[in-house]
Amino acid sequence: MRIPAHSVCTAIRDDIVAGVHERGSRLTEELLARRYGVSRVPVREALRTLEAEGFVVTRRHAGACVAEPTEQEAADLLEMRLLLEPLGASRAAQRRTEAHLKVLRGLVRLGQERARQGNSEDLRSLGGWFHETLAQACGSPALTATLTQLRHKIAWMFVVEGPADPVEYWAEHGAIVDAVARGDADRARAVTAQHTERASAAHRPRSATGAARADRVRNPQHPVNIPSLRH
Repeated sequence: MRIPAHSVCTAIRDDIVAGVHERGSRLTEELLARRYGVSRVPVREALRTLEAEGFVVTRRHAGACVAEPTEQEAADLLEMRLLLEPLGASRAAQRRTEAHLKVLRGLVRLGQERARQGNSEDLRSLGGWFHETLAQACGSPALTATLTQLRHKIAWMFVVEGPADPVEYWAEHGAIVDAVARGDADRARAVTAQHTERASAAHRPRSATGAARADRVRNPQHPVNIPSLRH
């Protein structure tokens, strides 16, 4: 299935996160170009970007391969998120726009509604959109990009269990938005830190082979789902 050249990096990254391209496996330009329906040029550029992001490594005699992160590297990502998510929320309280607030409030309403209904699949997507919007509201492209990359990597390295109490979980999202709406940076930082710490406890390391294979959501012979994976 042919996709736009600029979407090749996103498509490969999403497939790595989903386990379609397993850790340690080779990423051959010719096969990737055929899979995504593009020339080898955008594939080559995508692999360079993904190497810079830490999803791909170049090995002697093997070429580009999917990276194989260690348990320590995975744990470091959760610690980084514990530091950066609260920072992003505090900046959002100072720099958010009315458009950001409108989206955040809408997501909280939907999340609270789905939480009461027990719709876990919708909640996972809504939670990803919530944190993506909150990151965008911080007004710092560098911080937004870092938080986005962290979410991708954490989804790749961890299996995330659903919250024990989805209603309470979305009430925490509501408290974050309230603080951001009031422009209370300290409160936004504090409630986001508490929320992120609780969420991190639900992360379980994903094994390098078995779990990735079991959790694979797309068959490599099937058309690619272009939109970015959200967490």
